[in-house]
Amino acid sequence: MKKLAYIISGLAVFSATVLTSCSKDFEQINTHPIATPIALPEQLLPVALTNTVTYNMIRNRNFNNELMQVTVDMTDADGKVFRYDFNRNWADYTYTNWYIQLTNFKDVFKQASDPVTLDKTYQGISLISQAWIYSLLTDTYGDIPFSESNLGRDSAITEPKFDTQKDVYFGCFAMLEQANSLLTGAANLKMPTADPVYGGVAANWRKFGNSLYLRMLMRIAEKAEVKDTVVKKIVEIVQTKASTYPIIGSTAESAILKWTGTAPYANPYIAGVREQDFRSPSIASFFIDNLVTWDDPRLNISLGTAGFNRWAIAQSSEGFKGVPSGYSPGADVVKKSYFYSSTSAKSLQSDELGGMILTAAEVKFILAEAFVRGYITTGTAQAYYNAGAQLSIQQWMPTWAVDINTYLAAADITWNDAVSLEDKLEQIHLLKYYALFMCDMQQWFEYRRTGHPILPKGTGLRNGGVMPARMNYPIMLQSTNPTNYKLAIANQGSDDINTQVWWQKNNQGLINKYSSRNSR
Repeated sequence: MKKLAYIISGLAVFSATVLTSCSKDFEQINTHPIATPIALPEQLLPVALTNTVTYNMIRNRNFNNELMQVTVDMTDADGKVFRYDFNRNWADYTYTNWYIQLTNFKDVFKQASDPVTLDKTYQGISLISQAWIYSLLTDTYGDIPFSESNLGRDSAITEPKFDTQKDVYFGCFAMLEQANSLLTGAANLKMPTADPVYGGVAANWRKFGNSLYLRMLMRIAEKAEVKDTVVKKIVEIVQTKASTYPIIGSTAESAILKWTGTAPYANPYIAGVREQDFRSPSIASFFIDNLVTWDDPRLNISLGTAGFNRWAIAQSSEGFKGVPSGYSPGADVVKKSYFYSSTSAKSLQSDELGGMILTAAEVKFILAEAFVRGYITTGTAQAYYNAGAQLSIQQWMPTWAVDINTYLAAADITWNDAVSLEDKLEQIHLLKYYALFMCDMQQWFEYRRTGHPILPKGTGLRNGGVMPARMNYPIMLQSTNPTNYKLAIANQGSDDINTQVWWQKNNQGLINKYSSRNSR
């Protein structure tokens, strides 16, 4: 027994010695001598931007385009978006993925705020990107987690409260103000490849941030409770403090993530959508008929021919013909024109311009609307309208050099300053509709805000023929954040596609006017 005790005692001493030896300098020994233990801004930013634009493009194609009569995914089955009929699970994809990328953008700001590696340019880009995603979230769902979002890791907040849409908007405005200050005179990124949108040019990010600011201000400008404050800021950006708030003015400054075709910047329609699936939906009559009537250059197609037209559209035997959106199940409707797809030739499935975020054409149409509503006095509505029309075409066709007045006159869409405000808004938003082509869900957001352009209503529409006002919240929130979910719907209204978000409610009469109209 005594011998056994000596053995056990010896083993204990040996074990203690070995364990002490093994733990000594353990962290130093197991730390890579070169690699950083945390992700750096130049590593996080391109991933976050690429992923966000990818999610936007997917929902643009299969949700926005179907609601807004760009395409028709032809079938008599239930759950088809083009009939205003879709399942609750449509909401999960963007909600979940946008919040994931918000974590990445917030980490960019956190790392760029370290005193040792302080970088105002990354900070500004992060704030603009966060405001951009929060704007997409709130315009899609209404009240959302904002002030407490993405704090599970750092603050252990796993059930964030929902902020009102008004508070989200003004919180984003504060972000954009800060970003504008940070980027004033800021240096370009030392690693341009970390920025697939602007190649690290700080001045262009500043213009994008202020243009996003203008987009968001316009969206809530007709809310009576904030109108004076909002219009005052629009006037500052456009007129009284224009040099302090530079905005996008040319196609070269448009915020677009260019799909170069080189990994990881390959158009997600190639990676995630089969060729036959890409060309499966027919083009809607509303989208293509206007282009035909106008003899629009974007419709002059040679399939797959690079350099002239990027909107490759396959013609039916009748020429460029679309399918009426919202047609009744069982109707005698045949597929006609569709977006051509090819991995070997130029088409929208592979085009580098698919990653639309905010363009110069959109900015000009925002200014045209601001003028006709009496917010600004700088310039003229016609000048902004003409510039928007020209930039919209030249974004896709850089070499197009036809005089814009000649084009508009031939198409019979010349600006008419003698008509009513509503008719002026229709002129602006009909052309803006095409300028927003492939730009996430902006067509849907703008229609919900203004009721323009006037869309024909098919006899097969569900939901009473009323354009859905929002997406439902994801079902998972009912179990993962039940208390705040219930508070959100108590404040905003039932979790239903017809519950209008805060900025819509002031436009109730306008929305109803056009949601019940059967034809243009």
